[in-house]
Amino acid sequence: MFAIKRELKLNNVETSLMRGNAGFKRWVYNYGLELLTTSWSFEGVKLSDSKRLDTIKKVFTQVTMQKAEYAWMKLYPSTVYQSAFMDLKDAFSRWRKGLTEFPKKKSKKKGDSFTVYKTSGIYLEKGKPALPFTNRVVINAGKLIKLPGLKELRLKERIDFICSSQTFTVSRIADKWFVSFVLDAENIPPVIHLIDKLGIDLGVKTLATCSDGTVYDMPITTKKAKTKLGKLQWKNRNKVLGNKKLKIRASNNAKRYYVQLAGQHAHIANIRRDTTQKMTTDISRKAYVIRIEDLNVQGMIANHKLAQALSNNCFYEIRRQLIYKQAYYGTKVGLVDRWFPSSKMCSKCHHIQPMSLSERIFRCKSGCGNIQDRDENASINLRDAPLEKVRLA
Repeated sequence: MFAIKRELKLNNVETSLMRGNAGFKRWVYNYGLELLTTSWSFEGVKLSDSKRLDTIKKVFTQVTMQKAEYAWMKLYPSTVYQSAFMDLKDAFSRWRKGLTEFPKKKSKKKGDSFTVYKTSGIYLEKGKPALPFTNRVVINAGKLIKLPGLKELRLKERIDFICSSQTFTVSRIADKWFVSFVLDAENIPPVIHLIDKLGIDLGVKTLATCSDGTVYDMPITTKKAKTKLGKLQWKNRNKVLGNKKLKIRASNNAKRYYVQLAGQHAHIANIRRDTTQKMTTDISRKAYVIRIEDLNVQGMIANHKLAQALSNNCFYEIRRQLIYKQAYYGTKVGLVDRWFPSSKMCSKCHHIQPMSLSERIFRCKSGCGNIQDRDENASINLRDAPLEKVRLA
């Protein structure tokens, strides 16, 4: 499965339409969340969250939407509120399994998004299934895309081939709107890799050091962008985006600042995402077995002296990308036990000695004479770690 994400080129009317759809979904999500939590206080009602939400959905469509004050809801596609209930079901399912925290109400400050999909099909006879692919939208090559229930919209970057999809998600980052959709296509992973086994040491000074001598760094543009962010925040430290309780409306100047602030945060995130994606793709293409350390990132971030550097180097994101790219590039990612002394052990004679974090050069004290960069030594140890210390990701 592949996904395509393109930025939309919208005028003021289309931007208003996108915001309206996002607001509709946000309203329905918060409506369902409030009624569901309220229903738990009813005695004698034994229903699962899914069945309760199905009942709430019926109340919404048959009662709430029919009221005169909610006539505006009929201006938007029905799939918007249906996807909101689907997302709410998924959120509570993940919470029940202990995967996430309790679902919170959607806020406009957290960004806008909504999902639309095509549901109609062409039936030849009553009672028989629809023709195949009639519930999909065909997207022609070019800079135009037609979303189900919405008008035809322009793209800033063209799509180079004809494709089709059923579900489309529109999202906003800062003042930019994007559309993403999934293609039913399979990737054929490569059969041959240049390197059989590769150890990767994720560090603070460098982004990653590989056992073959390759070193990856976070670009200097990240530091420049964070400096610009700090100056922007300090200059506008007293700006407030209104106050609903005190009935104070946000000024246009404050709105412009918060859009600019969100854009700068997005710029930093894009630099990190671009760097980690290119790095993990390069590693996955050249190595068959990839070994990284099973780091306790949450515990490491608790150290305030390392928290900023660790967050900037995206340790967990690198691991996540290497794991999901296994299917694309035919790799095997192994996680080395976090207590394995990769940094304290000599890669030649396997002598273990204490090493402080400030020591950047490993000098073996056993007499073998090995002098090596600390991270390179650790990456070789991770590559050669015994099988009982490694588990597949």
